[in-house]
Amino acid sequence: MDFIIEDNRIYASAEDGNVVAEITFPAKDGIATIDHTFVADSLRGQGIAGKLMEAAVAKIQTDGNKIAATCSYAVSWLGKHPEVQHVDADAPLACKLGGRH
Repeated sequence: MDFIIEDNRIYASAEDGNVVAEITFPAKDGIATIDHTFVADSLRGQGIAGKLMEAAVAKIQTDGNKIAATCSYAVSWLGKHPEVQHVDADAPLACKLGGRH
């Protein structure tokens, strides 16, 4: 799956143009906060959310920002990857892999 990388968003689209995977990370004052992760139900269980996280971390670090997360999936992923330096954010929000929150 090829990802399209934008300033504060990474996503993948199906042939029909519908977004099938997405992660957003708006930046402010040198901190990019991962606030949303989405993977279509038909693609779940393939490690795509983890690949989105890896791509987002790389983009955020390349941009010179610190990493924070409010999306519950991102908070969990960061907890499992202590090698990724991040700062605490506000309390996690619910984040659905199969739908938007």
